[in-house]
Amino acid sequence: MFRLRLKVIDYPRRALILTDTPRRNCPDCQGLGGVEQHYGYPDTGEYWGTDIEPCPCWSTWRMTLLRLPRWTRRTPPGGYSSEPPF
Repeated sequence: MFRLRLKVIDYPRRALILTDTPRRNCPDCQGLGGVEQHYGYPDTGEYWGTDIEPCPCWSTWRMTLLRLPRWTRRTPPGGYSSEPPF
């Protein structure tokens, strides 16, 4: 069963997508959608990287609904002004 939500993505191109949401009360992943597994070098034990194993409560299914123009942004190109509005 899908728990759908809308999301804006930036890569590979800015778009509005419909995607699945992990179960909030999942006992395995606590609603994160996956379990992180850290691993290290066998000889020294130093940190090597992290691998994320997807939880069965969530699928990576998504559908592009609308491609957005490249010029649409959340913030203005120069950033927000620190000048008072008066």
